[in-house]
Parts: sequence; C-alpha cells; structure tokens
Amino acid sequence: MADASPLASVEIPSLQGEVGPEEWKIRVDLAAAYRLVAHYGWDDLIFTHLSARIPGPEHHFLLNPYNLMFEEVTASSLVKVDLHGVPVSPSPFITNPAGFTIHSAIHMAREDAHAVIHLHTAHGQAVSAHSEGLLPLTQTAMLIRDEVAYHDYEGVAVDLDERQRIVTDLGTKTAMLLRNHGTLAIGETVGEAFLKIYFLERACHAQILALSAGDGNLNNPPQGAPEVTAEQGRIGLKMAAGALAWPALLRKAYRLDPSFAT
Repeated sequence: MADASPLASVEIPSLQGEVGPEEWKIRVDLAAAYRLVAHYGWDDLIFTHLSARIPGPEHHFLLNPYNLMFEEVTASSLVKVDLHGVPVSPSPFITNPAGFTIHSAIHMAREDAHAVIHLHTAHGQAVSAHSEGLLPLTQTAMLIRDEVAYHDYEGVAVDLDERQRIVTDLGTKTAMLLRNHGTLAIGETVGEAFLKIYFLERACHAQILALSAGDGNLNNPPQGAPEVTAEQGRIGLKMAAGALAWPALLRKAYRLDPSFAT
C-alpha cells in the first residue's frame, strides 16, 4: 500500500507537559468539542469558532487554528490569545479575526463565560432569519428558549466596535441567535456550553421541519407549559452537562478518534 500523502495530515507539536494540568484539561475538553461539532455535522469548513478561557486575571482564551478542519483540531493545536487577539505563546497557526471579535467580547464581559460556542448551521441560520426567532414548538425549544437573546446582523464580525453591542444584547442570557448569521451558547465549562448549543441547534432543526408542514398544521403547547419547561431547563441543563452528558460525550469523542487529546 502506498504511503499516505503528506498533505493528508498536519504536523502539530505537542504541548502536553508544556502547560499546566488545568490548562491541559481545558484544551482536551475544547478539542473534544471541536471533534464532536464535526461529528454532528455542525461545522462550516474552517469558519466557525469554539473558545475556552484559561483561568487567571489575564483573560487569555483558546481559539482554533484558522487553517484546520474541525476533525483535525487537537489540544496542542489550539491557539492561546490575549484580549487583543495576540498569541501569548509561540504557535505555527493563525486565528480567525471574526472569531476573536465575537469571543473576546463575551469573555471580557461575562465572568461565567468560560466557554463560548458559535455555529453557522443551516437550521440555526434559518431560524436566526425568521422574524419570530425560536418558537416554543417542541420540548427542546422550551427548555432553552428563555435563555436565548438576539443580536442584529452588522456584517462579518471584524469591527471591534460591535463587541459592546453583542454584550449588551446578550445581557445575562446564556444563548443567542445572531440574526441572519447563526447560533451561540456560553457555559461555565466546555461541557455546559456544548449541551446548550446542542439543545439550541436541535430546537432550530425541529422548528424548520415543523414549519415545512405549514403554519396551519402546528400544535402549540398549552398555556403555561413553556414557562414550566423553561424553569426545568434552567435547573436541569447545568446539572446534566457536568455530571451526565459531557462525560458521556467525552467517551464518544475518544471512541471516534482519540487523537484530539494530543
């Protein structure tokens, strides 16, 4: 059998042992999230972003290399940048300026935003373009809907002045529909952010399928049910992420391809 082409993979120097154990764990979790996003078909070539903040007063955070597909991202390839978008340690990779604008805005403003996930899926974009946004049509939507904020489209997010408007629109919520653009979720851990974006994406997908049958065929939930379900979501999603769903998802990531943890 012929040797694989050198273009089939990217050489990534390992950082294991070069960074502290706390940072390494965050790197592994974030790399796993990138691989899982690719596995679920939520990636957009190289053009969306997931980030995680490194604990400390500097507010350094990790972003993906701009030239890697999500199934190539590893713990060592993630680029650590400061709040000006400048790498704080040597890296052979560059980052996406739009990713820096959106993620730095939230990491700067929200102490609870240790992880931020932003996607451009077809269903997320479709709902972000719908005048009424996310509708309470399914249990999944009702679990996350009260946590969803909205931000109007201003063009590709490379203008640093937009950061304050993103933060203002997000307020105290933990998810967002960026109008005509995509979805976003934040969490105190990578696992919490991942579970929130999973519910938001799942709700958007179901909404597009339901609306395809026509508005006249929709069954709306009874009065009061969305509010009850929203409260259940506020309590349940955080607990499920840390203790149940994220450990299971990590095991899945290792089964799919353990190279993310290198």
